[in-house]
Amino acid sequence: MPTTRTISVKDGDVLVLVGTMKGAFVFRAGPARTRWEVGGPFFPGVPVYALGYDHREGRRRIWAGAQSWRWGTVLRSSDDFGKSWTEPEAYTIKFPTESGVALKNIWQICLGHADEPGTLYCGVEPSALFKSTDSGGSWSLVQGLFDHPHRPQWMPGNGGQCLHTILPDPVDPDRIVVAMSTGGVYRTDDGGKTWQPRNKGIRAQFMPEPFPEFGQCVHKVVQHAARPGRYFLQNHWGLYRSDDGADTWQDIANNVPSDFGFGVAMHPHDPDTVYIVPIESDEYRCTPEGKLRVYRTRDAGASWQPLTRGLPQKNALETVLRDALATDAMDPAGVYFGTRSGKLYGSNDEGKSWSLVLDGLPPVVCVKTAVVEAAKAARQKAQSKPPAKHKPAASSAVKTRKRRA
Repeated sequence: MPTTRTISVKDGDVLVLVGTMKGAFVFRAGPARTRWEVGGPFFPGVPVYALGYDHREGRRRIWAGAQSWRWGTVLRSSDDFGKSWTEPEAYTIKFPTESGVALKNIWQICLGHADEPGTLYCGVEPSALFKSTDSGGSWSLVQGLFDHPHRPQWMPGNGGQCLHTILPDPVDPDRIVVAMSTGGVYRTDDGGKTWQPRNKGIRAQFMPEPFPEFGQCVHKVVQHAARPGRYFLQNHWGLYRSDDGADTWQDIANNVPSDFGFGVAMHPHDPDTVYIVPIESDEYRCTPEGKLRVYRTRDAGASWQPLTRGLPQKNALETVLRDALATDAMDPAGVYFGTRSGKLYGSNDEGKSWSLVLDGLPPVVCVKTAVVEAAKAARQKAQSKPPAKHKPAASSAVKTRKRRA
């Protein structure tokens, strides 16, 4: 077994969590993000498709969905940046026995609403949503989505039948948007009791009806807290934006070399700025023209510009998967992505220039970021925070619900 390195983390450090086909790694750097220390591999030899960081109530907890070919997928956590990990005595995320369904993989770990510090969500394969209200101690299947009449018709994409996107609305506590391959986008407006497909305008060119109610192979969806009614979506052919709470979608693939791709990431402070990495075709699945280019829009998709300084522009036949592109919360923002060839790139100036953080990793499937707060200060902030006052999200969908009511 390889030697596992651990790291020492200080308040204010930036973390980049990297999941690969052969284990997980934790990178840390100071606020300047110029020199990186790496810890790992954690769970060597084990695919890790999902990572997350929970900073709420003073926690410093890393979550990992560790997959074992022998034992299945287990959710594990570390409160000391990887020096030790929980060893669950039983599978905490599992389908009810009577469902006849077995968990294949954990694809997404997501924090709940800000005023629900004990709530977590997991998206899994086969497509389903699990929820915990006790900080991950126990989990329950979100039955409303699992019982949806469309579920028997959801089909696996090339990467599996996975629920990979979970977006709790930052304003409306009853609204959550999820996305899956294949199946498309679904939204609940009643806390998960009922779910409606929200795919109007999204193309599924591999189906007889190119604009079906559901069945699209959506690759990733993102949302910005400052503008919760707007979403950006990377599809299996197609790049889209919604300005009405996911009720309808419009194509924004303007001047990009390909509208096929996997990852999409929001700028942490600007709701009009988004990053993507185009991929050439659903068969070839490598960067167009052998050029590794991150594309950025600053006007919500009206135009896109390639960001290439420091990235190879010749014979760079790379693939960046759906969860392998992320931004940090610093100012200026950092942008990071990993490739299937095992390279991790980073930018500390919002994508203007790039550097190779590390080469020689196993194939990268997941990249997440966090900024480490002082634990005591984080607890004090959480304790002093006044109760949240929820207001409906500013979108036409909410207005429609009011009229119908």
